[in-house]
Amino acid sequence: MALLTVSDLKVHYPVRGGFFRRVVGEVKAVDGISFELRRGETYGLVGESGCGKTTTGRAIIGLIEATSGNILLEETTLTKRSRREHPHYRKDIQMIFQDPYSSLNPRKRVLDIVAEPLRNFERMSPQEEKKKVQQFIEKVGLHPEALLKYPHEFSGGQRQRIGIARALMLNPKIIIADEPVSALDVSVQAQVLNFLKDIQQEFQLTYLLISHDLGMIRHMCDRIGIMYRGRLVEEGTAHDLFHSPQHIYAKRLISAIPNLNPHERLEQKMLRQQMEQQFEETRHHYFDREGRAHPLKRLSDTHSAAIL
Repeated sequence: MALLTVSDLKVHYPVRGGFFRRVVGEVKAVDGISFELRRGETYGLVGESGCGKTTTGRAIIGLIEATSGNILLEETTLTKRSRREHPHYRKDIQMIFQDPYSSLNPRKRVLDIVAEPLRNFERMSPQEEKKKVQQFIEKVGLHPEALLKYPHEFSGGQRQRIGIARALMLNPKIIIADEPVSALDVSVQAQVLNFLKDIQQEFQLTYLLISHDLGMIRHMCDRIGIMYRGRLVEEGTAHDLFHSPQHIYAKRLISAIPNLNPHERLEQKMLRQQMEQQFEETRHHYFDREGRAHPLKRLSDTHSAAIL
């Protein structure tokens, strides 16, 4: 049984124009995607900027209201009404944000930042609260003295670790990590990613990892969904997608991965040219007349693609 099931999720924004600001159209940020998270796995959502992957994550956690569709956390349906009736779900799904500089309140000390989830859901004495916060601060590799400091006193990697500690405080089942290392120096990125892997084993976490970095997604994820214009165009294991991509957009993404071998770069360039020529002849195979991806079609037990 899936831990989280997303079914035909849509998030549309109205476009207003004219003197009276009437609705003249809509932006389909997420246009009917379906996938599931299995307990203990890392599922990656990947695609270019504006494809809807961040909007998907924010709709799941409740920061954005979905236009339609269903989000099921085990046996709890996370509609707008059920979120009010079952506030405990907020303990079960936490988020690590992209920018560690803007996701931490600069006016609060680390103790108050990390303790905030506890104060929302549990009643603890100041001594118990401080002890638990210190325990998690040490788990993410920071010294207890960090509790009395402000966010500006830390490096980018350390701030992201503070964000991770905050996300862990309520012992969640799912963590949504939205570009968790893109704002960090390259030298720090590997440290944070390896740390995320370590705590996944310790806390039995399930990750939804959102990124545009295919190399990082390949390294971290058990299964991957590729998004394009608000829809999933391909889904499968890392081996499925990197060794036998089927959708033209997936092929384009993978062929754009930098290659240091000059001979392979030339071969890669020739393959891209052939692919573009074939695409013009077979466009209907990948997109409908309105330019939207077709529904996913199962190709194997682990691999699906939006092709006819």
